[in-house]
Amino acid sequence: MFGCLDSYLSYFAHNYMENLDLIQYNFNQNNVLILNIAVGFIMFGVALGLSVSDFKRVVKNPKYVIAGLISQLLVLPLLTIVLIYLIRPQASVALGMILISVCPGGNISNFMSSVAKANVALSVSLTAITSTTAVLFTPFGLKFWGNFYEPANTLLRSIQLSYTDVLSTVFFIIIVPLILGMLIRQKNKALAVRWERYLKNLSMIIFLVIVLVAVLSNLDSFRNYIPIVIGIVILHNGLAIGGGYSIAKLFGLDTASTKTLMIETGIQNSGLGLAIIFSFFDGLGGMTLVAAAWGVWHIIAGLSLSSFLSRKS
Repeated sequence: MFGCLDSYLSYFAHNYMENLDLIQYNFNQNNVLILNIAVGFIMFGVALGLSVSDFKRVVKNPKYVIAGLISQLLVLPLLTIVLIYLIRPQASVALGMILISVCPGGNISNFMSSVAKANVALSVSLTAITSTTAVLFTPFGLKFWGNFYEPANTLLRSIQLSYTDVLSTVFFIIIVPLILGMLIRQKNKALAVRWERYLKNLSMIIFLVIVLVAVLSNLDSFRNYIPIVIGIVILHNGLAIGGGYSIAKLFGLDTASTKTLMIETGIQNSGLGLAIIFSFFDGLGGMTLVAAAWGVWHIIAGLSLSSFLSRKS
């Protein structure tokens, strides 16, 4: 079955997506600014649920956290490169897949872990760590893993991307909101808990609106290419979830923690990915499609998976 799907995706990637590297989706500077602010707002909502103890938990349970970090920061990008070599997509699609794989965990992963009756404390710790390390891991991870696929590497060199500028942007839309949210929680935990409850749902709505605006602004092109990109994203996301499960079993984690690794590895911050794409890649075709499709699909897949896992003890 995998061989048939691989052949199908590879065939369409070569025959129907040859122009994606030349397409740039329209998103003016005002919209880019709004997108960056929205991603920062989403991270602020995440930070309201974080505290210093979430970082200290790494020392108390290093095995669990190390397993989660290996799954997200190493196994997911590695599986992404393997999938890229199997289907040989256009350079911009490959770059989009790599960028998603090096983004931190998504903002709704903690909620999904609670629905799945998973190890929520581990989920929160992993979100805290991957979000804070994203300021370095995301820009330089894109550069490092991009070297493994020559078409993507060639495209990166042609764009002449400034990684210090990417690092600066990630810092302001990820780290600054995280610090502010955690400070508010430290000063007034009751207020933070009350805000967090509303911001969780609001942040999901904000992200979906961002994706919808990007799609409606470029509807004809999206309609032409999105079917095959969705197939790639579904396979990519399935590998991510499977990778989380495999690492959990390799480390001998309990069932609740295994659920957490599956969710954390499968739910990536595609909002940050879109912010980087529109800020530094001028809405490059394949990258935009992958990030937008992932943003919608991982919500559908994550909620479905969480509901299924909630019945597994």
